[in-house]
Amino acid sequence: MIRVILTDIEGTTSSISFVHDVLFPYADEHLPAFICEQQTRPDVSEQLDLVADDSGIDRKDIEALIETLQSWIREDRKAIPLKTLQGMVWQQGYQQGELKGHIYEDAALYLQHWHDRGLRLYVYSSGSVKAQKLIFGFSESGDLTPFFSGYFDTRIGGKKEPKAYRNIVEELGVEAETILFLSDVEAELKAAEIAGMKTAWLVRESELPETGRFVARDFAEVDSLLKRR
Repeated sequence: MIRVILTDIEGTTSSISFVHDVLFPYADEHLPAFICEQQTRPDVSEQLDLVADDSGIDRKDIEALIETLQSWIREDRKAIPLKTLQGMVWQQGYQQGELKGHIYEDAALYLQHWHDRGLRLYVYSSGSVKAQKLIFGFSESGDLTPFFSGYFDTRIGGKKEPKAYRNIVEELGVEAETILFLSDVEAELKAAEIAGMKTAWLVRESELPETGRFVARDFAEVDSLLKRR
């Protein structure tokens, strides 16, 4: 019986275009000023130290560090200091009303339904935990964060690595087969299945694949799976 739902964000609860066409450009535009203004903040300085270590750039060369971060944004690099700094920039944008998190209507509806039915809901995304909380906390459907019991980012492990999902199982303290993982990326589903989780493949727009695993167009179809489990 499914007791826990673990969901991806991009392409699953939220459109890929929102992340790539809204969030990434916003970070690219606002990151330079943010770093110049906030570089002495301990949490910002810590991330800049990590960027310097990773890139081999002189820590004092702020302009070069900014250029590196902007190049990482365009590459969609899964670097923890980049994700952390992006989250800080997005937080300003959300709080100032310049950003609203895109969540599919069906996702917002069923997240509440599942929470109200007693399922525990968690997020696992390559974006930082801060970024995850922001997209759900400042969503077009209101604050959805009360529905979630917790969040995981790539600090728990890479999303295509079975070990990451085993770590999540251990962290949650439940049997792996009681967890349903939702994602639009087949390689992530395979990794979760190796760890013993149940999965549902969200294919919202493209042609449905020929596969033996459960495929859903939206969360309403995922709910039909839950009722059979």
